[in-house]
Amino acid sequence: METSSTSSAPATVVGSDGTRFDEGAELHAPELYRPTSTAPQVDTLADIGPAEIAFYREHGYLSVRQAYTPAEVDDAMAGLSSLVMGEKPDFKDVYFEAAARDRLPQMKAEERLDAVRKLGCFVDHEARLKAISHHAQLLSVVTRLLDDQEPEMFQDMALLKPPRIGREKPWHQDHAYFDYPLDAKIVGVWIALDEATIDNGCMQLLPGRHREGPQIHFKRRDWQICDKAVLGQESVAAPLKPGGLLLFDAKLPHGTPHNTSPNRRRALQFHYAPTGLKNAPTAERLEHFGSEGKNVSC
Repeated sequence: METSSTSSAPATVVGSDGTRFDEGAELHAPELYRPTSTAPQVDTLADIGPAEIAFYREHGYLSVRQAYTPAEVDDAMAGLSSLVMGEKPDFKDVYFEAAARDRLPQMKAEERLDAVRKLGCFVDHEARLKAISHHAQLLSVVTRLLDDQEPEMFQDMALLKPPRIGREKPWHQDHAYFDYPLDAKIVGVWIALDEATIDNGCMQLLPGRHREGPQIHFKRRDWQICDKAVLGQESVAAPLKPGGLLLFDAKLPHGTPHNTSPNRRRALQFHYAPTGLKNAPTAERLEHFGSEGKNVSC
């Protein structure tokens, strides 16, 4: 998952008009993202059977070449554009890159999308995006990954890496962000709206490491696994065409590097847990994943 916790996120600047910007980010060492292979793929969600479920259990992820049609991807992009352009007045959860602040009033829709870092909590504001998150075939697969428990989506985000300035999301485990019991099954879904490549910041994974349990996270460039624990590890890159998706376990270590390419990398991300799953105390999460917000480093 690409997200940021309240206490460990980069500083947020709020403009006089309420527009929010994320300040600049520290560059990462290139050696943190050196994939040695790419993720195998199944063609569609309908092709996921017992063998694919077993692969997910073993490796912690499953890549799908084409989960959504070009028309569905276009609808999703139109929905994002509507939110970014302020066409839904009640929607406020959009963050612009700090580098774009001076040009924002003059930007058209496509330019504004290239200036956005992330959006969140939008499915109740934009029906075209809710259709993606509640797609019947997707929910059927997620149900199986949750041991046939009915899924409930509890997080929705759009994660955009604009050309040249799209920032890193350091290596982390999603479960480190969620106040759910440690043994809870949580499924992340990452959907490419543009082609996601190694050059523009596709997701990279450490297969099978979800079975090792929680890793300590530190406040450095973000709320993350220590760089020293990742350097030298062989990662798998998960490039996707538009409409492709990645299913992944919330304990699977993953990260995405900066986008220094001239190409956009825009994606949707959703998280699902069994319906009715009760929250655990924050202190319990931090006991396993680290002391968030205490300025520790590694």
